[in-house]
Amino acid sequence: MKMQFKNLAVRSGLFIITAISLAACGNTDKNKENKVESGNTPTEEVTAKETLVSTTAGISFTDKDGKTVSLSSLKGKVVFINFWATWCPPCIQEMPTINALKEKYKGNNDIVFLMVDVDNKMEKSTAFMEKNKYDLPVYVPASDIPSDYLGSSIPTTVILDKSGDMIARIEGGRDYTSPEIIKVVNELVESN
Repeated sequence: MKMQFKNLAVRSGLFIITAISLAACGNTDKNKENKVESGNTPTEEVTAKETLVSTTAGISFTDKDGKTVSLSSLKGKVVFINFWATWCPPCIQEMPTINALKEKYKGNNDIVFLMVDVDNKMEKSTAFMEKNKYDLPVYVPASDIPSDYLGSSIPTTVILDKSGDMIARIEGGRDYTSPEIIKVVNELVESN
């Protein structure tokens, strides 16, 4: 039953998520100049769970208070990870919908949101969240991020199920308030 549920959630999510398309920002390399490169095209990279490598061991992030959280410590929870930067227009465009999605699960301990600033500029990204009145927790990488989590463009969103398995990897901006996406997230949160 559990596997059947995951496959249903993946199929539903893949169909809906691949139907929605916005451009992604390139240049997530911290050593490169932070600017949007011309010529970026919409990216559709949502892959079925069976083809994704789930390597949560060793992946960790640090919050504004210096507290480090590892993905392996979040098993038992759905984990929504968004890799973004303050200079990225598609990141900024999708942020209100991520905030609305998080608000829908306020008080629910079965889901965790990690907004990971790929530039490691905690002060700037925290100020961005405060200025826009978003209730989204900012993190910076505390370890190397494998390419199966973050490739070469942002925003990139990774969703892990309660077992720590990657259910989706989505490059490019999305509307995370769409009924189809909410349905998939609900199914993941309500699963055992």
